[in-house]
Amino acid sequence: MDATDCLTPRNDASPPPRAQRVPRPVAKLGAGDGAGVATRIPLALAFLALTIALQTTPNADAQSSRPTASQPTGSAWRMFRGDPRQTGVAHSILPEKLGVRWKTELPDAIEGAAAIVADVVYVGCDDEHVYAINLRDGKTRWKYKAKGAVQASVSVFGGVVYVGDEDGMMHAIDAASGKAKWTFQTDGQIMSSVNYDKPHVLFGSYDGYLYCLDAATGSLVWKYESADRLHGTPTIVEGRALVAGCDGMLHVVHVDTGKLDRQVDLQNVCGAAAATLGDKVYLGTYGESVLGLDWKVGRIDWTYEHPTKKFPYLASAAVTPERIFVGGRDKLMRALDPKTGKSLWEFPTRGRVESSPVVVGGRLFFGSYDGNLYALSVTSGKQLWRYESGSPIGASPAVAEQTLVIGTLDGVLYCFAEREPRQ
Repeated sequence: MDATDCLTPRNDASPPPRAQRVPRPVAKLGAGDGAGVATRIPLALAFLALTIALQTTPNADAQSSRPTASQPTGSAWRMFRGDPRQTGVAHSILPEKLGVRWKTELPDAIEGAAAIVADVVYVGCDDEHVYAINLRDGKTRWKYKAKGAVQASVSVFGGVVYVGDEDGMMHAIDAASGKAKWTFQTDGQIMSSVNYDKPHVLFGSYDGYLYCLDAATGSLVWKYESADRLHGTPTIVEGRALVAGCDGMLHVVHVDTGKLDRQVDLQNVCGAAAATLGDKVYLGTYGESVLGLDWKVGRIDWTYEHPTKKFPYLASAAVTPERIFVGGRDKLMRALDPKTGKSLWEFPTRGRVESSPVVVGGRLFFGSYDGNLYALSVTSGKQLWRYESGSPIGASPAVAEQTLVIGTLDGVLYCFAEREPRQ
């Protein structure tokens, strides 16, 4: 499959939002062409409609989703999927009854997840800007002009906002002032979000490289070359970066050197981040399957395929020891057994699911192209709550400080918090 159409599924002609707008194709490498070789460079150029709150049904599922006193109440949401292992599990609780605290209208689509740090929401927009917005009232603190549309999720570490854009530029922005600290130019669109391994930041590009930069200066430490575009955010675990892409391989790369540890053949294109739990990795592919594999030995343990609905998966999974959650273009959110891949439950929506789910206690939150934000019971898949935005939701939720923030494709950013009692 050519690099320019590697994220176009076989039985759905429409690509992910704007995924076809690629600055240039990436040349594929043949056997013996040096795929997996890291290039180390001493210093590079110095350079991320109506408020409708439907009630939570008071049943056993809802009762089991209530937070306990032992659960954390704050905790930042610094990056896509919440942590370097890409688990999609929140470290903050959410109130049982949610309502809209505020909504802010941005000029264009919001395709990536927000970051929430120290009472500020950071989010990218297709209008080529990154926004810093007050978590408490939804007012904009600053906006930063990127070089192209910002479709990747934002990451925030050490007081710096990191995000790439459609033109292939990675931006490091001072979180307090919104001023550029450095930029770094790649040769392909950046849909990957930044992961952090002190003192380095890692991300993939449509030019086929996994980049490792000095977080403070933007200097290139190393770059690892894959055989095709890298769409998903790299996962960092035990000194390894795990990243999948359009070459259909999971690359396991040493973070300190950029050298290849091993590869796992996923047998199809993958645009998702590798959700990890111990030695196990879980991700969906454009080959209409969800895989459970052991990244340390390079073995696929199981493959899940829906018996009748053959559609691809773009969203990343959320993982707990009991269940794997992943949505697909078949309009379903599903829970799978992490040991066997057996289906435990399915929940139907009316639109494709490209919003990567987030686990918050006993509830699972995600958006759908049907315009709804859903909360399901993690144990039964029963709907506990729903909010109708009126616009497709492709972005993933961000959860911190007892709030949930998510954007829509019509450019509305919502903040959900404790629902105020009626007067």
